[in-house]
Amino acid sequence: MSRDAVSVPTIVDDFVAPLCSDVVSILYQDDDILLINKPSGLLSLSGKNPLNLDSVHYRLLQGQDGVSPAFAQAKLPHRLDFGTSGIMVVGLHAEAAQHLNKQFQAGSIQKHYLAMLEGWLSDDQGQITAAIAKDKNLFPRVKICQSSGKASVSEYNVLQRLEQPQRSLVRFTPLTGRTHQLRIHSLAMGHPILGCDLYSSEQSEQLAERLLLHASDLYFQHPRTGERMHGRCPCPF
Repeated sequence: MSRDAVSVPTIVDDFVAPLCSDVVSILYQDDDILLINKPSGLLSLSGKNPLNLDSVHYRLLQGQDGVSPAFAQAKLPHRLDFGTSGIMVVGLHAEAAQHLNKQFQAGSIQKHYLAMLEGWLSDDQGQITAAIAKDKNLFPRVKICQSSGKASVSEYNVLQRLEQPQRSLVRFTPLTGRTHQLRIHSLAMGHPILGCDLYSSEQSEQLAERLLLHASDLYFQHPRTGERMHGRCPCPF
């Protein structure tokens, strides 16, 4: 078969982020790192589309009038999805960022998230081990695929079950860091995260005005002192 005869799906990413009026607030600062609170509805990094210039990284580099100064060498060792809010660690110079990157790559940084899921989970705690692969036909979505996917593990604890409608407040601890991991794992359980536009049931997306996923806690080693750090960010929902 000739190369021309092969049908290759065309991936078009025409997403333009709406204006985010919420600021990036600083939770902790020293000479090496920042701990920040990312608002929902803000990109972590600026997109290729010039209309998506605004981002956490852009605001840190440029400064926010009346809120925070410019951090000219700021680097993001990790990112949060556009709709996810919560805590992020920032390296204020290359050496700190490199040290933090190594911790993320080694899996030594522990993260907790809070999420509001549709319905009531039957178990109070558990572990999801569904492998995740890119979905080339539905970019930017991913899919559950045991044959071609990468091993993915998420632990959960139900903190509260709510009525009208039935919802579950859950604390997630991802043991791997796949793209959209918590969102697709929630859907795989049959309890999608409220407000999620990519992985939803017939009504779950309409039950919230934003993605109800929040990075609440981060445990890591300080890149200069070696001190064990615990950053916490209050949940807005």
